[in-house]
Amino acid sequence: MAKLKLGPIADDKPVKVTVELPAPLHRDLSRYAEILGRDSGQPSTDPLRLIVPMLERFIATDRGFAKAKQERKVNTDKHKNT
Repeated sequence: MAKLKLGPIADDKPVKVTVELPAPLHRDLSRYAEILGRDSGQPSTDPLRLIVPMLERFIATDRGFAKAKQERKVNTDKHKNT
């Protein structure tokens, strides 16, 4: 069983996104969807449904972004209180 960063994809309302993907990236997304389905015991999901959870995971685990986001929040809160 592969140790993937994503868990099973929740059955949620679809989100429309228009984006052009390089062919190698689409192939990787397709393969990732196959592996994720196999490892979670579910059918393979549409590879495009992986984009949002992957972006969410990427943003949630980006320490530089979290730090910058927190600094911006602190600065915004300071300006609100003055």
